[in-house]
Amino acid sequence: MDSSTLTHSDFYQGASSSQRFVAELLEKADIRINGDRPWDIQLNAHGVIDDALVRGNLGLGESYMNGDWDAEQLDEFFYHLMRARLPGAINPRKLGLHHLRSRLLNLQTAKRAFDVGEVHYDLGNDLYAAMLDPRMTYTCGYWHEADNLADAQEAKLDLICRKLALKPGMRVLDIGCGWGSFMAYAAEHYGVECVGLTISREQAHYGKSLICKGLPVEFRLQDYRDETETFDRIVSLGMFEHVGRKNYRTYMEVAARCLKDDGLFLLHSIGKNVRGTSPDPWIDRYIFPNGELPALSHISDAAESLFVVEDLHNFGADYDKTLMAWHANFEAAWPRFAKAYGERFYRMWRYYLLSCAGAFRARDIQLWQYVLSKKGMLGGYQRVS
Repeated sequence: MDSSTLTHSDFYQGASSSQRFVAELLEKADIRINGDRPWDIQLNAHGVIDDALVRGNLGLGESYMNGDWDAEQLDEFFYHLMRARLPGAINPRKLGLHHLRSRLLNLQTAKRAFDVGEVHYDLGNDLYAAMLDPRMTYTCGYWHEADNLADAQEAKLDLICRKLALKPGMRVLDIGCGWGSFMAYAAEHYGVECVGLTISREQAHYGKSLICKGLPVEFRLQDYRDETETFDRIVSLGMFEHVGRKNYRTYMEVAARCLKDDGLFLLHSIGKNVRGTSPDPWIDRYIFPNGELPALSHISDAAESLFVVEDLHNFGADYDKTLMAWHANFEAAWPRFAKAYGERFYRMWRYYLLSCAGAFRARDIQLWQYVLSKKGMLGGYQRVS
């Protein structure tokens, strides 16, 4: 009998000891193998469980890409999985090399800096334009008073401008500027001049020609370590996740070097709850090569003696809503891209968006905005929300 035709009870009765182990683990997360709830995992082929046991999320993700298993609500499957903290119960030996590689090697050298641009950000501007908001903002929206993606992204951009107390005539450095959504918004609404650093040729070309056309905005295709000018303000949105633990201090030293003594630096980054964990091997291979999420202690250690933390704001739950909005846009637009990208890419992208949504929903990962100053603001920093 094929795995896909087995009921939950049939599967459990015929399972091996390792399969029973996984089934019992999943039960702790209220997930059933071949169950009838939308978040239950449905097996379409043999070997899925063994592959996940041996290779962790890399095996689970690749078998999903191959169509070997499904869940009607993939985001809810991952929410249940992450909320129960099940990934920590399995530590596959074969992932040891990945763990050592991430800890011992500097995977984010200047030579490697352009890898993620070529693999992820240069996939195609048309695809991202269909998935994102009209400003092409590829970071978490701020849903405090918003009920749609476009408003949530504009609210986030305006929140950053107000946190930085931008004034006309200021020069702002955007490290990891993407397609220029923040720079365009800040130039339009706050009268500042912006310089953006990116490692994506596609982003720079699109941003120059469409998002920031006619505005006092400059794109520089360069690694952040090569910047030497000084600015009134610095912003970095979704870039620190690509820096890597061996470069955190260097990154902060570059920011301190480029920021005027009375300036402010806003760092917006996804982060993890536990310091000693390795990057997710599936995300590393298929989505963000050489990426790594920092822990709070990584950031505070890197900033020590260089910056004073004026404010720290966590709105990670908003990333769940943002990712689900991106997924809805992606699904609606997919018929236009199916022939060019293919079924395996479709399943890869669904896995990326919905697994991340589930992880943020479970509060397994966070979204932090730091406001940093070099010497501390006299009289204190006035928080905005």
